[in-house]
Amino acid sequence: MNLKPKSIRPFIGAKDYVISRQFYQDLGFEEVVVSPNMSVFRTGEFAFYLQDAYVKDWVDNTMVFLEVDNVENHLENLKKSGITEKYDNVRCSEVVYNDWGNEFFLHDPSGVLWHIGTFNIVAE
Repeated sequence: MNLKPKSIRPFIGAKDYVISRQFYQDLGFEEVVVSPNMSVFRTGEFAFYLQDAYVKDWVDNTMVFLEVDNVENHLENLKKSGITEKYDNVRCSEVVYNDWGNEFFLHDPSGVLWHIGTFNIVAE
């Protein structure tokens, strides 16, 4: 099989859809409403679906890796934005330095875990 994908868009859930929509807008994503219970959030070529659906086991086990050019700058900008203080349950770690790359972790208002980082090695 010779796949030639144009994008990949994960579906994530929201415990409180209204709060999660505002959270992702505050992070800098552009929202495109698809239906009353689903939106696409995008920045550049990157996009994901946010659903007005919550299954605790699903959301608690959802992780998304967002690759960025400079993880330290992204963390600094995130801290300056005050987003962790604005939303209940939103948590952010410091940068973790690994052999394969560097990342920090951001939990959204529903508990979805975002890995925001850079890679030192390129997977072939």
